[in-house]
Amino acid sequence: MTLSEALGGWLPQARERAAAAPLGGHTETYGRVESIADGVAVVSGLPQARLDERLSFEGGPSGYVLNLEADHLACVLLDGAESLGAGLRVRGTGEIIRAPVGDSLLGRVIDPIGRPLDGGAPIEAAEWLPVERPAPAIFERDLVTQTAYTGIVAIDSLFALGRGQRELIIGDAATGKTAIATDTIINQKHSDMICVYVSVGQTSASTARVIEAIHAHGAPERSIIVVAAASSAPGLQWIAPFAGFTMAEYFRDRGAHALVVIDDLSKHAATHRELALLTRQPPGREAYPGDVFYVHARLLERAARLSPERGGGSLTALPIAETQAGNLSAYIPTNLISITDGQIVLDRKLFDANHKPAIDTGLSVSRIGGKTQTPAMRQAVGSLRLDYAQFLELEMFTRFGTTVEPRVQARLVRGRRIRALLTQPQYAPQTPAVQLAQLHLLHSGAFDALPPEAVAKLRARLPDWLAGAGQGFADAVAAGDALPEALLKQSIEALKQLLGPAP
Repeated sequence: MTLSEALGGWLPQARERAAAAPLGGHTETYGRVESIADGVAVVSGLPQARLDERLSFEGGPSGYVLNLEADHLACVLLDGAESLGAGLRVRGTGEIIRAPVGDSLLGRVIDPIGRPLDGGAPIEAAEWLPVERPAPAIFERDLVTQTAYTGIVAIDSLFALGRGQRELIIGDAATGKTAIATDTIINQKHSDMICVYVSVGQTSASTARVIEAIHAHGAPERSIIVVAAASSAPGLQWIAPFAGFTMAEYFRDRGAHALVVIDDLSKHAATHRELALLTRQPPGREAYPGDVFYVHARLLERAARLSPERGGGSLTALPIAETQAGNLSAYIPTNLISITDGQIVLDRKLFDANHKPAIDTGLSVSRIGGKTQTPAMRQAVGSLRLDYAQFLELEMFTRFGTTVEPRVQARLVRGRRIRALLTQPQYAPQTPAVQLAQLHLLHSGAFDALPPEAVAKLRARLPDWLAGAGQGFADAVAAGDALPEALLKQSIEALKQLLGPAP
């Protein structure tokens, strides 16, 4: 056995044991509350306490240590402070804050520390793991080569994602960020990925809409919903993303594939700033403490595809962030853009013009996805992104009433069909076969002589065609290899027959 192989098996377990082990020789210790305000308690009399240790307050509430000073510590509460006051006893548990993991979480709605929010039975966890866990080391990772399909043709064709990738979804408020993440979760109904949706600081109504959509259109039995609503204690909101990653890592470490959506990290950063200022950590740029970059970096570094020696599982992260007036150069957006492997940028003008999903194809990028696209998808996409970018420029130029020559007019016609193809209703993710059928027809020019509405009509007929006469096309797409010319030509001719008037 080589040194690398030996370390590959020993190092992760050693790091996790060191993080999870109770304090050596720990005996039950007690302190007292000096003061309490805004979800943070100042506690004295616990000199052995360590960062992230869970403390238990007299009467039942609990919290965890966020900041250590010479003569006191700051404890962030995980419950309401209505029953707490100065002078109450506080017990040190000797264990850091943990989250439940296991198959019993699937199909449940819980808070970050495993308390059920769906009215079901208490969670029977397979294990309780620390919410803060080390990211896989470099030699424990493998190349990201497998596609993570979102079911959204604009993303899967132009900005493909890979299993183990971190792709930021960013845009102004109410531009469809959560809709993209929800459709991606719904699309995993047709895959083997386990989905974890983490709601941080969202309203109960918006979280309820996501839960209803997953139950109505997706596979809730393979999803975990972690909720730290806007009305929850700041401590719960702060640990929610970390707890969600811990729950997903349970499946990744067993060779399975998981997807984590964090909705959203802008609100998480605001909670971090609030807690940091309350515990007197020094502010930095834009009043955020200097460690906010490290907070999000150590969180998102946990997304990875593991090497075959570690089981070959993967954890894909889709963090969401909100901008103000489209300002991507603000502090938190620039932090997250530099941490992740690309970003899907949503544009307010496109959303208001009803071009949904409102993806800005000029600013969006996936720095890994090109390596994960199947040969069949690359064959169909071709110069699609370049053609669409040229169309957008030409469309803006021709708005001034300039006379358009036939060659330019043909580009405009093709561009409007591309826009119709990239427009997609919510809760209707498309299979790779449906996407490729449309892309090949577009490339063949079959749409050019028809109105843009023909794309939507064809899309409605494709599932039945693929289940019947187009089964060979669907099987070839599932294989992933480039489609044979004979099959492609035959399929295009058959698809043209579906472009007639709707029944």
